[in-house]
Amino acid sequence: MSNNRYTVTAALLYANGPIHIGHLAGVYIPADIFVRYLRRKNKDVIFICGSDEHGVPIMIGAQKEGISPKKIVDKYHFIIKNSFNAFGISFDNYSRTTSSMHHKTVTNFFKHLYHKNIFFEKTSKQFFDKITGKFLADRYILGNCPYCNNKAYGDQCEKCGAAISSDELINPISALSGHIPILKKTKHWYLPLDKYQLFLENWINNKKFWKTNVYGQVKSWLCSGLKSRSITRDLDWGVSVPLNNAKGKVLYVWFDALIGYISSTIEWAEREGKNWVPYWKNDNTTLIHFIGKDNIVFHCIVFPVMLKAHGEYILPKNVIANEFLNLENKKISTSKNWAVWLHEYLKDFPNQQDSLRYILTINMPETKDNNFNWKEFKIRINSELVSVWGNFVYRIMVITWKYCEGKVPTPQSISESDCKILQLIKTYPYKIGTLIEHYRFRDALIHFMTLVRLGNKYLTNKEPWKIFNFNQKNIIYTALQILGMLSQLAEPFFPNTTKILLDSLHLKLYSWNELEKIEILPPEHQLGEPILLFKLIENSDIEKQLLKLKKIKGMGSYLLSHK
Repeated sequence: MSNNRYTVTAALLYANGPIHIGHLAGVYIPADIFVRYLRRKNKDVIFICGSDEHGVPIMIGAQKEGISPKKIVDKYHFIIKNSFNAFGISFDNYSRTTSSMHHKTVTNFFKHLYHKNIFFEKTSKQFFDKITGKFLADRYILGNCPYCNNKAYGDQCEKCGAAISSDELINPISALSGHIPILKKTKHWYLPLDKYQLFLENWINNKKFWKTNVYGQVKSWLCSGLKSRSITRDLDWGVSVPLNNAKGKVLYVWFDALIGYISSTIEWAEREGKNWVPYWKNDNTTLIHFIGKDNIVFHCIVFPVMLKAHGEYILPKNVIANEFLNLENKKISTSKNWAVWLHEYLKDFPNQQDSLRYILTINMPETKDNNFNWKEFKIRINSELVSVWGNFVYRIMVITWKYCEGKVPTPQSISESDCKILQLIKTYPYKIGTLIEHYRFRDALIHFMTLVRLGNKYLTNKEPWKIFNFNQKNIIYTALQILGMLSQLAEPFFPNTTKILLDSLHLKLYSWNELEKIEILPPEHQLGEPILLFKLIENSDIEKQLLKLKKIKGMGSYLLSHK
């Protein structure tokens, strides 16, 4: 990690529904772990996100509910933002694409490219719904994917991930009226991706260290040959195309949303009295995107071309995309309500944010699709967090109070085996830090839990409650050094629990760079009262969640057959 300045973005969440656990495991928890670690390494880092509030799905949702698109996005923006805050996702700024700052930033970006003659105009025949009298943007057109034959919208197949154009769809119909659309002439502005083919090929060839799923998908796109892409739409909801001859047209939601990272940074800078420019226009800044795998093409093809064409911006150093998380062996579906929604979890499991963070990290779909199961959730929380991590904290604190009045004892003549343990403890910041730097968050957490288990095993084997000489104090001291290190290493994974633990230990959060050098719990340090870090998950808690899923239309028989 040679650079000291980092711009870390997490995919703008589409404001047509709340956050679910798939979003968290795929994007926001890994990004938050990474950023928390960077801050502890004393890096200059900003963590940027926001709500993506334009686009056809929001218009369709508004039409179905008989309300304005603004009311839809207002509703979900605040649900999303509040949920992130309660869960401890530590954004430096969470913005929205309907803000005046965003519209201004996008408009200026478009004009810059327009005056450089980056775009070209093209009149073509596009689908038009005679019933509603509207041109149909991609998401207003439904049909069968030309590659896998599954149902798809006119911009992307959610089943196979292929990016398609509406005229490639088989048997297209209007999502507005259900009728077969006609073709009618209209003019749009296009981004010539094909002219940047060679640039992208050279750029991606230097990215072989990227995750296989990201690198492979980009190479596949390039091998297929890039085509120009329309960046305007015939709509009345979005950022208006700032040209005199573009009445009734807005910028394509993906062109608009990607610039949302920049506008959110500018918003942060104005609020904090900072200069935003170095975070986007300085070669000494490392730009990292965290996204879902269905957004790879936009962040690794479209956005780099936009930034390169502009000429002033840095390009991403890495794009981190996880696979998908399923729920009870079924694909999470917002439209079918088949999900565990974060705002509901926070009500059903108060003050248990870190329990969910643990399960979603230890089960993170880093290399393949993975599964969330409520019964497994209960088993792992109770057997790992409560019985191992929480138990170790409580045991050693109780022992310290019983035999040392709650103070860290002064060791005498520490045994060779205990010296080895004290040396081993000091290796964990490097081990865990290196894994985080390589985006292996699940393995980093596994290493953390290995140290927890070492502490538990050490107490069980040494049995300090049976020893009544100076060796007892040596054992307690050594176990407390394990606890001290754990209290520091826990923060990227368990931010809420760490605050409680540090308060109880009367400790502060140290820089990651200090952990190998300092005695975190020195002799005579006074501890607070023993605490129970985690709450047991009861059978009734899980039955409530399974019943909730069972009631979802069309899913009841599935859960009954898998109980």
